[in-house]
Amino acid sequence: MQTTSQTSKFETAASYLVPIAAIAAVIAWFIIAPEGALGKLDAIGYAVCHRIDARSFQIDDRQLPLCARCTGEFYTAGVALLFQAVVSGRKSKLPSRGVLAVLFAFFVAFGVDGSNSYLYLLKQTGGNGSPLDQIPNLYTPNHILRLFTGSGMGIALAAMLYPVINQSLWRALDDRPALEWKQLGALVAGIIGINLLILTDSPFALYPIAYISAIGTLSLLVIVFALLWIIIMKQDNTFEHPREIWLAFTAGLTLALLLVLGIDLFRLSFTGTWGGFPGLSG
Repeated sequence: MQTTSQTSKFETAASYLVPIAAIAAVIAWFIIAPEGALGKLDAIGYAVCHRIDARSFQIDDRQLPLCARCTGEFYTAGVALLFQAVVSGRKSKLPSRGVLAVLFAFFVAFGVDGSNSYLYLLKQTGGNGSPLDQIPNLYTPNHILRLFTGSGMGIALAAMLYPVINQSLWRALDDRPALEWKQLGALVAGIIGINLLILTDSPFALYPIAYISAIGTLSLLVIVFALLWIIIMKQDNTFEHPREIWLAFTAGLTLALLLVLGIDLFRLSFTGTWGGFPGLSG
């Protein structure tokens, strides 16, 4: 009885303190981040991405908040989570083995292209005569492959995360796969269409993607921290309605922003720039 009473008091206090902390974190983010709307998005991308200018899409010579690969990964993850929320509801089972095999292929493609691209970068910055020159690249990296392999990874992340979210939140679960072949096909087709629009380099495509990719990045962090909060508070499988999870996701937002700001300030003090790491290009 005493433990229950203490828990209730803590939850009541948290319902007041967490929103205040969230507001303070948002204000700190607005103060610390660079000026302008895209500058605020840059502060999110800066925490998770190298932001090398030559490896990013540009709007009038102004790079997007994330590099081409991270843009594909995080905008797609955000879109894929929203897509599953609409078509899958509270389905909580992992995909079938066949779908998992496709997702694993996306993961492998991401790893291969990322490793090849990283090797290419090291060879470019290492100068002539570097031992890395003896290691051949599989191919010359480019924005098309970065975008599409990043998008594949975003689909894989969302497909694995969404059923975990449902398994953690709801008291009543729908024990069916959250992503089946038909939904996967529709999702992949939609992402391919969006990627083709991005590759036109039109500002009409790039401006929305700049926002969606940064918001997708923050959303993933918020979800992870919200689930952590739920686990710590021992609230697993106790929710029946979305309105009941506001406190957990407010706590997730607070912790996500604190992490972003902490990484931003550390990196800024180390590099002195909101752009890519000094000395890295290409």
